[in-house]
Amino acid sequence: MDYLTFKGELDGSELSIGIVVSRFNQYAGEEELKACTEELVRLGVSEDDIVVVSVPGALEIPLALQTLADSDKFDALIALGAVIRGETYHFEIVSNTSAAEIARVSTACDIPIANGVLTTYDDEQCKARTLMKGKDCARCAVEMANLHTDLYVSMYGGELDPLNDDDDDDDNNSFPDVDHDGKC
Repeated sequence: MDYLTFKGELDGSELSIGIVVSRFNQYAGEEELKACTEELVRLGVSEDDIVVVSVPGALEIPLALQTLADSDKFDALIALGAVIRGETYHFEIVSNTSAAEIARVSTACDIPIANGVLTTYDDEQCKARTLMKGKDCARCAVEMANLHTDLYVSMYGGELDPLNDDDDDDDNNSFPDVDHDGKC
């Protein structure tokens, strides 16, 4: 059976990406940002089309994301940082609120946002995940920006016909090949 299938491409050559990175647990944000921007450039995003905004912590990320989204200058956004469990309940408040607000901004502003705010039990877990999470967020942002555009054009009247692309390869029902170590 043939299903109408959409998938985002990993071609960032025409995309503009905004990144908001938290300075709290600074090493994590810096490592994620470096991996993320390197991967964005590898995927074809021009360095001139990447904007980085620094905020104090994870709770400040959503407001900065919303400001970027409201500008209508970006195809996708990325949130980077780390919340590491401490001895108090504060960890749950920060991690849950940050994640919920990032998702809210994405749906309210109709823009893909890759959430790379790590939530780990300790520094060791965080350090083991920063590079892969940065790369994953870059891939996610590019893929979702392209998918979002394709869906919008197709659903709201455009010329995209995903079942009749002019390519000879029959890869419409597959997902992009992505290396991942299985850690979230």
